[in-house]
Amino acid sequence: MAITETGAQRAGDTLPTVQAHRPQRVSTETKSSFKTTELVVYVLSVIGVLIASKVIGTDDGVADYFRADRAWLYVTLLTIGYLVSRGLAKSGSREPYDR
Repeated sequence: MAITETGAQRAGDTLPTVQAHRPQRVSTETKSSFKTTELVVYVLSVIGVLIASKVIGTDDGVADYFRADRAWLYVTLLTIGYLVSRGLAKSGSREPYDR
């Protein structure tokens, strides 16, 4: 708390006025990534792609329609999409906090 003098106090009429210091309101660029639904959707999508690649195999004498290289290509595309979405989120929103 800061003590300030008023004009009347300088003349000896009153006591100093006490003013409360209020915290400054600032903001971060965005929420932390683990607090967003984007991360949850991304992780679940990657897990889904990898599980699907493992389950779809060469059973019953048919060719493997969802090979590992294709699955990792989809994981890479999901990662690019996630990074772009985080970049867009950082460019336009702010999360306020008190200092």
